[in-house]
Amino acid sequence: MRLKQKLADKFLNLTMDVCVIPSAVVTQAIAAAGSDAVIIDQEHGAIGREALHAMIAATAGTDCAPLVRVVDCSASHVKYALDLGAEGIVFPLVKTAEDVRECVRTLRYPPNGVRGWGPFIAHSRWQTPLMEYLPEHGDNIVCCLLLETAEAVENIEEILTVEGVDFVVIAQFDLSVNLGVPGQLAHPTFVAAVEKLETAVLASGIPLSIGPVQSEQQAKQLLDKGYRILAGFDVLRLKASVASMADWVKGS
Repeated sequence: MRLKQKLADKFLNLTMDVCVIPSAVVTQAIAAAGSDAVIIDQEHGAIGREALHAMIAATAGTDCAPLVRVVDCSASHVKYALDLGAEGIVFPLVKTAEDVRECVRTLRYPPNGVRGWGPFIAHSRWQTPLMEYLPEHGDNIVCCLLLETAEAVENIEEILTVEGVDFVVIAQFDLSVNLGVPGQLAHPTFVAAVEKLETAVLASGIPLSIGPVQSEQQAKQLLDKGYRILAGFDVLRLKASVASMADWVKGS
C-alpha cells in the first residue's frame, strides 16, 4: 500500500480513473498503463460483489491503488470492500464534520474505529500473512471524500479539520445537480461553490482532485491551480476513443 505515502508528498501529482465498467480486464489495463489509483464505482457503476473482487485483484503487480466508491457510508459496505482487498474508500455525499468522523471510524479497527476483523481475502491481495494484515496495513487505508453537496460547501472548513482524511474530490456533476443547476458548470452558483471549496482545501494542505479531465490543456490549468490528482472515467475514455476512430475513418 503506497497511495497514502504518495499523497503525503506535496510535490507529487497523481492520476486516477473511475471504473464503472464491471471488468477486471478494463481495470487491469488502466492499472498497467500507469494510473496511480482506480476508483471502482459501486455507487453508480454496474459492479456487483464478484466483479468488485476481480477488479481489486486485477491491480496486483502494479503500482495502482484499488479504491472503492461505496454505495453509502455504512460500516457494512466499507468493511466488505476493505476485506476484499481495497486500499481505500471513497465516501459519497458527506455533509458535515460528524459525517466525516463516522467515515474515518469505519476504516479503523478498534479501539480507534468500528471495522470488524476478517481480511481473509485482503491478506492475499497484499501478499502478507493473515495475522500480519492488521499491523502491516491497518493504518495505511486511504480515506477520500466526495464534495458534492451544498451542505459540504457550507461546512467545508470544519470538514477539513477532521483527522484522517487523505484527499478530497470535487464531484462536479453531482454538485451541480445538488445546487439546482445540473450540468451548468459555468453557472455563477456553481462557480462560486467550487471556488469556495478550492480555497478551503488548498489552504488545508489536503490533496485536491477533480474529473473528468479531457485534454492536456485542461490538465495543465488544473495543476497550475493546485489540484494534485486528476481523474478520468473508463466509459468516457472508451467512448471518446471510439468516436475519434469513427471520425478518422468516416470524416465529418
